[in-house]
Amino acid sequence: MAETIAFIGLGNMGLPMAANLVKAGYKVQGFDVVSAANAAAANVGAKIAASASDAVKGADIAISMLPNGRLVLDLYESGILQAAAPGTLFIDCSTIDVDSARAAHGLAAAAKMESLDAPVSGGVGGAQAATLTFMAGGSEEAFARAKPVLEHMGRKIVHCGGAGAGQAAKICNNMILGISMIAVGEAFVLAEKLGLSHQALFDVASTSSGQCWALTTYCPVPGPVPTSPANNGYKPGFASALMLKDLLLSQEAAESAGAATELGHHAAEIYQKFVSAGEGKMDFSAIINAIRSASSN
Repeated sequence: MAETIAFIGLGNMGLPMAANLVKAGYKVQGFDVVSAANAAAANVGAKIAASASDAVKGADIAISMLPNGRLVLDLYESGILQAAAPGTLFIDCSTIDVDSARAAHGLAAAAKMESLDAPVSGGVGGAQAATLTFMAGGSEEAFARAKPVLEHMGRKIVHCGGAGAGQAAKICNNMILGISMIAVGEAFVLAEKLGLSHQALFDVASTSSGQCWALTTYCPVPGPVPTSPANNGYKPGFASALMLKDLLLSQEAAESAGAATELGHHAAEIYQKFVSAGEGKMDFSAIINAIRSASSN
């Protein structure tokens, strides 16, 4: 018999992830505080519970996908751990600060539950296509139990270490991404000023030392990479507000750990200005528009 999975948080990421579990044959018991999200999940085959605590009743695994660390801790402190059967595995796929992730592990351990922090990379497109990368932190035993389930939602499942290690890997990765997208955007704006075509720069940089994911997969100008958001009015695969969130998490972690991340700090400032200007719902690659605006005519 297929395992029963509780899924708490059925938003832009959680909904397609839960849908892929339904497709894989799992019984999914879902819950979201937004009624429209519950209705959408019901449409893809999830059974909707009256509350998060009701969702975990009878579940073998409980997955959460929430906006921030405070909400994750509120969920774990809400009675959900006590409502679950002994030995339930709790997997939090939210992107949150390392300290909150470790605190969530502590709450689960106190309730004698196994737990993982397992944030994802790949955006809404990756969630829909089941090609996400999962970065997991927790025990070897919890990871081994979770991996077969995560493989129905992602292509790459990596055990990064103990409690909080998944979140650490996620914020380090996204700090690289935020910085590199700004660098790619600056290069294209400079190329425009110098009379160099987008395609010419792409053809050179994508096969030279400037090659990076922000260029070859998510190129911030229309044309060279047809699937990039630049070809769709910067409709988000990964919104600028979410990039800012991750960059701010990286800076909180850097300050706590005593790490010098000057480029990460400056990238956070650039995205903060962009989001404050009302562009938070645009894809993060739209930062090239801010670079153009800041450039002299």
